[in-house]
Amino acid sequence: MVKPNKPKSRTKKSKKTKVKSFTKHFFNRRTIWMFLCIGSLLLGVVLINQNTVSLESQPSPPPFDAIYKQSNQLIEKRVSDLLSRMTLEEKIGQMALVDKNSLKNVEDISLYNLGGVLSGAGAKPAINSPKGWQDMVDSMKNQSMKSRLGIPILYGVDAIHGHANVLGATVFPHAIGLGATADRELVEDVAIATAQELKATGVNWSYSPSLDAPKDIRWGRVYEAFSDDSSLNSLLGSAYISGTQRSSAGSNVLATAKHYLATGSMVWGESNHKKFKIDQGKTSPDEQNLINQYLPPYKSAVDANVASVMVGLNQWGDQRIIDSKSLVTDKLKNELGFKGFVVSDWYGVYEYSNVSKYQANINTINAGLDMAMLPYDYKTFIKDVSKAVKKGKISQSRVDDAVERILYQKFKAGLFNTAPSTTGLEKVGSVEHHQLARKAVSESAVLLKNKNDLLPLVKNTGHILVAGSGADNVGRQCGAWTVEWQGIDGNWTPGGTSILQGIRDVTGGNSLVDYEKNGNFGTFTKKADVGIAIISEKPYAEGWGDNPNPTISKEDLQTIERLKASSNKIIVVILSGRPLLISDQIQSWDSLIAGWLPGSEGAGLADVLFGDKPFTGKLPLLWPSSINQVPTNSDGTTHDKTKPLFQRGFGL
Repeated sequence: MVKPNKPKSRTKKSKKTKVKSFTKHFFNRRTIWMFLCIGSLLLGVVLINQNTVSLESQPSPPPFDAIYKQSNQLIEKRVSDLLSRMTLEEKIGQMALVDKNSLKNVEDISLYNLGGVLSGAGAKPAINSPKGWQDMVDSMKNQSMKSRLGIPILYGVDAIHGHANVLGATVFPHAIGLGATADRELVEDVAIATAQELKATGVNWSYSPSLDAPKDIRWGRVYEAFSDDSSLNSLLGSAYISGTQRSSAGSNVLATAKHYLATGSMVWGESNHKKFKIDQGKTSPDEQNLINQYLPPYKSAVDANVASVMVGLNQWGDQRIIDSKSLVTDKLKNELGFKGFVVSDWYGVYEYSNVSKYQANINTINAGLDMAMLPYDYKTFIKDVSKAVKKGKISQSRVDDAVERILYQKFKAGLFNTAPSTTGLEKVGSVEHHQLARKAVSESAVLLKNKNDLLPLVKNTGHILVAGSGADNVGRQCGAWTVEWQGIDGNWTPGGTSILQGIRDVTGGNSLVDYEKNGNFGTFTKKADVGIAIISEKPYAEGWGDNPNPTISKEDLQTIERLKASSNKIIVVILSGRPLLISDQIQSWDSLIAGWLPGSEGAGLADVLFGDKPFTGKLPLLWPSSINQVPTNSDGTTHDKTKPLFQRGFGL
């Protein structure tokens, strides 16, 4: 039998053992769980209290009958009332213009109280149609109304020759073609039609017209301007503004005079952009030209009550224009009396700046900028400008002035009084607008040579050969800023008519019309009565079109030679955004027409070719005979003082 162990005698525990025992007992699982629950409850209470404090610190929503909501009140009273209710961050949000594709979430429009959204290069809805645009823009408008104060956004696009971002819209001639018409009434009608198509899709801000003065045909934006003549720019620019902002059935569309200032007179080889030669470059700071040439078109724009002015990306000497308080505030706002708001160009606050983004915001806003086309990082912009105001780097009064100008134009355009778009889509690409565009094309064509009165042709001419890169290519007719920023080469646009189709339609089968793009017609037993060569530039936009030697392409020159071999007479139609150097070729042509970039209605050129409409167009800028003659001088003479191929104002 086994004996039991003898019990150990009890002795006093050490202090260390006691602590260990207490810890083991106190921190068992149940106790830990209890403390976690209590801690969570306490944390929740703290967070609730913090949220309550945060909510209480936010301004309350405005009353239903706030003055700014009353459409029968004076605009000045509505602006003053709304401004008095805004926080600093809400004000700065109104100064931010953001590209559609840069929005992190559509809810950010109301969350950050953004003042405007734009469709930059290729920023379009998933379905590029008038209805697709209307739905996209309206969704963003609706979002802006969900902010505390319900301030509607501006939605802007580059509608520089119609609402051309939209498939199915009417594409009018580019401005250089409208300049050739010198017809104020026609230009105003084109602007009205464009505004109607914009408004139908919900867009309420057009970045046009351009008041640039192209002195150098090597520049890639010549076609965006009416003329290099200050008087013609003033006449047609003010007409375009009046047409765009004309009140009719709902909210107006805001016009934009651009690119302030002296854009088009930059010096070749001094671009700030490493891939460009002249675009976004330097303008010589000539005070006399400033007074006589550059400012007058903007004075006319101000007199026409233009809503906004866009500052260009060029420099005045060594200073960025957007940094110049003298040019933006003193000249534009004070001297010319501009009451609208100043907006930057794409990334213009920061482009070519040698300071930090924070400091660039300070410099440009203090110079007089009211709205920044950022177009990307709106959160940092709002944070940085808020910080600058609180540190006294930007005055509260300067912010108030900027926002007051923006709000005034929003009220004036009726944006607070209108519901999102639901009607008007029938205006987009309407028969009426296509007819107007066709008229504009025929009036813009300039007859430069007409040996033995070959033109106009009779419709039963007999055998007509048509060739050339632009003969059956609506994309080349339209040029850039059409659906895509750099345009689209080819026949793609619904509702458009190529010049070839226009010739066939106008002749109505009374003549035999043969077409071969490259002029390879083989051999005929008899030459054709007439050959029509329609040559063209490939589409280009901005500095990507800077060209040291603007001439006819080698392919088109070969086409013309083939056509000459197959035809008794030769007519050349040039589709281009600028005059091309043709002195070595023109002598062998019987007739020459400058067709510019006519847009979607190629039949308008057929109308003048066959006499349905007379030639009335005049050159809006001189046509140089050599590259040595550019840039042209402000008085219309050539750089080397020799005679140009054709003077400004010429047209048979």
